[in-house]
Amino acid sequence: MNSTHDPQSYWQATAPATILPVDLPPTANVVVVGGGFFGAATTLFLARAGAAPILVEQAAPACGATGRNGGFHVVGTAEGYADAVARLGRETARAIMQITLDSRALLRQALVEEQIACDYREPGHLTLALGEAQYADLQRHVAALRADGFAAELFDRQQTQALIRTPLSEEITGALYGPENALLHSARLVYGLIAAAQRHGARLAMARVERLVPHNGHVRVITNCGVVEAGAVVVTVNAWTRDLIPTLRDVITPVRGQALAYAPIPRVFEQGIGASVTPTGEYWHQTPDGSIVIGGCRALAPGRDVGVTETVPTPEVIAAIEEVLPRLFPHLSGLEVTRRWAGLMAFTTDYVPVADAAPAMPGVWVAGGFCGHGMPFGMRFGQLLAEAALSGVLPAALTPFRVTRPTLQPRHHQQ
Repeated sequence: MNSTHDPQSYWQATAPATILPVDLPPTANVVVVGGGFFGAATTLFLARAGAAPILVEQAAPACGATGRNGGFHVVGTAEGYADAVARLGRETARAIMQITLDSRALLRQALVEEQIACDYREPGHLTLALGEAQYADLQRHVAALRADGFAAELFDRQQTQALIRTPLSEEITGALYGPENALLHSARLVYGLIAAAQRHGARLAMARVERLVPHNGHVRVITNCGVVEAGAVVVTVNAWTRDLIPTLRDVITPVRGQALAYAPIPRVFEQGIGASVTPTGEYWHQTPDGSIVIGGCRALAPGRDVGVTETVPTPEVIAAIEEVLPRLFPHLSGLEVTRRWAGLMAFTTDYVPVADAAPAMPGVWVAGGFCGHGMPFGMRFGQLLAEAALSGVLPAALTPFRVTRPTLQPRHHQQ
């Protein structure tokens, strides 16, 4: 097989699939639908609470957005912090930032307690400024973050160059540096969390959930492999949310993202890096084996790939991604593409995910619409939605993420 056309991501191709599924049981205390980071985290917290949850995944763990992302764990809001403050208000923006910090603390703890090996490290994250206007914009975000007590630094060109082991192009004027942000192997993380959940009494079943039907205080989970009567259900399928919860069809919108991997080269990048070469942004990081995973350039796709549900990369976007590193680092050599892929993200109109009781579906809880920024929410959302599923009450910490929040306006559905 020609690896450059393999639909698997770098993460999926380099994660050992060591988890054994079981047959779908007829009943369960709690069913978690979706085997990405959030689903795996939710399952772990439920299992630790003694709930013996069933995780139902239609294809394989980390087969969706988690296993097709950039391998970042960057705390904060999906849009720049100053923009989030302006859109949401300072109190809400600070609460969202704090959720991601709490989530990172939970992740650090779980990795140690459950002995999960996923190349987790915290070298920090650089957001590059291309030109003076972008530099001024980053200055604004740094000021807003520091005013609220969050760690951020503005680096000039020389400070930025000191962190990157190849000469910068002239257009790079500096960077925002987040010193505590992390990198990891996202698929190994998911497999590790699920294995840990299994040790605590969870089970994994492979099936496609087709419908959820609340019935007499329970939820019927109707799948292609049978029906499970569940006490509660947590839906963690992100881009596919509208298939199971139709009332969120115009709230959580699927969006395709595309990425590729380069063959290993000597160490150039220690930090995770983002840059706005195009309006929708680009991102990359170099893995411990020297590979570089890079994605973005969605702005060049028709309609910015909003509403697209095919996980197939397209030539124009992939070609644009291949131009990013040569443009920004003209002396960087040895870039050989080994793998290209696409995956589905999901967006909301206010760039804040949803985490709430599913509208008009008693016993069903849902989180999704992470706007390409789901990793920093996974552990804390998993903890809070596990609590909701067991208690029947939405925790107060999830108030900023409710469907009824005033900043969340439905998007007219796009085919």
